[in-house]
Amino acid sequence: MNKHCRIDVAQGVMTIWNCNAGQRNALTPEYYAGINAGLERATNDAAIHAVVLAGEGGFFCSGGNLNALKLRRELSMPDRRAKVDELHAIILGIRACPKPVIAAVEGGAAGAGLSLAMACDLIVAGESAKFTLAYVKAGLTPDGGASYALMQAMPRATVARMALLGTPVAAARMYALGAISDLVADDAVLGHARDLALKLGAGPEQAIANIKSLLNAAETSDLESHLIAERDAVCDALGGDEGAEGIAAFLDKRKPVFR
Repeated sequence: MNKHCRIDVAQGVMTIWNCNAGQRNALTPEYYAGINAGLERATNDAAIHAVVLAGEGGFFCSGGNLNALKLRRELSMPDRRAKVDELHAIILGIRACPKPVIAAVEGGAAGAGLSLAMACDLIVAGESAKFTLAYVKAGLTPDGGASYALMQAMPRATVARMALLGTPVAAARMYALGAISDLVADDAVLGHARDLALKLGAGPEQAIANIKSLLNAAETSDLESHLIAERDAVCDALGGDEGAEGIAAFLDKRKPVFR
């Protein structure tokens, strides 16, 4: 925990807060350190079942601080790349975390904040939230995997307007296109995200981790390779304790107890 990042854990749900509300939760080195530490803890702590990313002050994340980006103009190309790689390490860390990660988007997500949200397994957004690729308005290009994730989730024409014109997209539109998982009232975002996390926490831990891995791999895998990965995963599950409990509960017409 530090001045720009706070971590709360309750009922097996870790909430990682961006605490830079005065700058609409722009990214900072302190937040990077906090989220990296939180993801590592969630990965290694069996008592943590899911992670929620949230921002203080009613806004998820506005992305990079332009004053900080201005200073990077003075850096060498290798040093600039190293700075961007710090963000990319977080994106990869969210994807690699075996626990489901949920973005609780209040207000909006812009620039690298949108990248953070799109890296998560589930996105809960408030009805008035907006999603913006603001890079082009500052003469910059996307990072954090934003262009990749958006092209995976939405039609090219919609992503092109976001990327080439900086056009904001309302949460309702993102939801209609299937880019976000849950659309709720503005004052219900965090509660809904935590409810989802609790539901995930009642599920089979290893199966959920393996499902997340399969979903990640499916974005770039060929069919034959993916069939092999699915085969191996389901065979492992059939021989494991979670599979035994799940099958027995289904046949006994009762609710399974996985944890």
